[in-house]
Amino acid sequence: MTAVWVTIGALTLTTAAIKAAGPLALGGRSLPGPVMGVISLLAPALLAALVVTQTFADGKSLELDARAAGVAAAAVAIALRAPLAVTIVVAAVATAALRAVT
Repeated sequence: MTAVWVTIGALTLTTAAIKAAGPLALGGRSLPGPVMGVISLLAPALLAALVVTQTFADGKSLELDARAAGVAAAAVAIALRAPLAVTIVVAAVATAALRAVT
């Protein structure tokens, strides 16, 4: 067995343990309202953090390149209420165009 498969197995078991810990700790009770409010905001915040780090971070420094232009173009398309498919195409075209120019 390689180290990759050991890592995958460990991550699988850890994920299952984390998912099981919530219901076991609560014992069938519901969470308070403020806690549910925080939990409902975690997914968008984590997604935004992932987009930012994957777009602008390059190791230990920030980098503005064609990816940033694609995200900016997608933000404009979203602000104009474009459909998802159009937003993706706009972002891809903006990124490709800037990469072709530079």
